[in-house]
Amino acid sequence: MDFLASLDPEVVPGLEALPAEMISSIGDNPPLAREMLAGMLKMMEEMLPPSDVSVTERTIPGPDIDVPVAIYQPPAPPPRPGLLWIHGGGYVVGTAREDINCNAFAEHVGCTIVSVDYRMAPEATYKEAVSDCFAALQWMVEHADELGIDASRVAIGGASAGSGLSAGLALYNRDHNGPDLAFQLLIYPMIDDRHDTPSGQEITYEKVWNRDVSLKAWQMYLGDEYGSDAVSPYAAAVRAQDLSGLPPAFITVGTRDLFRDEAIDYAQRLMAAGVPTELQVYPGMYHGGEVMSPMAAVSQRMRQGYLEALKRALSA
Repeated sequence: MDFLASLDPEVVPGLEALPAEMISSIGDNPPLAREMLAGMLKMMEEMLPPSDVSVTERTIPGPDIDVPVAIYQPPAPPPRPGLLWIHGGGYVVGTAREDINCNAFAEHVGCTIVSVDYRMAPEATYKEAVSDCFAALQWMVEHADELGIDASRVAIGGASAGSGLSAGLALYNRDHNGPDLAFQLLIYPMIDDRHDTPSGQEITYEKVWNRDVSLKAWQMYLGDEYGSDAVSPYAAAVRAQDLSGLPPAFITVGTRDLFRDEAIDYAQRLMAAGVPTELQVYPGMYHGGEVMSPMAAVSQRMRQGYLEALKRALSA
């Protein structure tokens, strides 16, 4: 079936405007991809409406390096709920300054957000990325009073690779006696390095996150573990045998997303493990489509779905 014909018609124009090189360069030329993404984000953020959310950039101590973070504070009075936000980008590109997402969460939920600039592939592997995110989570909870956060209402979340890192972090946090978490927000999560599913095989269209570029990104992120049976569940959450004891989860994905089947399967496994889990699947939606085509009805439903999920989870 023709890929574009399988999409909701309202999200097609946003996809057609995306240069194919933006996707392919993530796997083939990460420095170029980072440069292109920075330019695209700058243009998109210049179109954002004025916001009362304040943003502070700083570094926090990590296990072996200082970790840069961006802290988003809404005007809501403390104590506020908190969200550790982990940016997407295939584990290869992206930045903690994600005003498009973080402003929306801070405004809609009234939460303080700590967005972490974790080390990325190919310069680093998942070990450094998870370490940086865990350090940011611990720092966030330890400094809850300073940040105006209610430490009993802290969530972790992200989109795409950031969502995959959130799922891995939830497992790592459970296994290493980390802080209590109220919620994990998994927006089209990148959690399976094999893509051995129907959706993982069939999404090959060059302008969306596709099988070819995803496997290249996984190879950079996993390093020597790529292609083996020893891949850590902290890198690829579907590898975990035991999903019990994890925080409640919300998972959303589109039907035309490379990650569709792995996301649905992970949601089902969480439910079977006794983890309260909500799953939303949007017809005709491609990976990241709600960002590229924000005015489409399906995009607005998807975005409202995950904004409201976080608000419900963190309500006092």
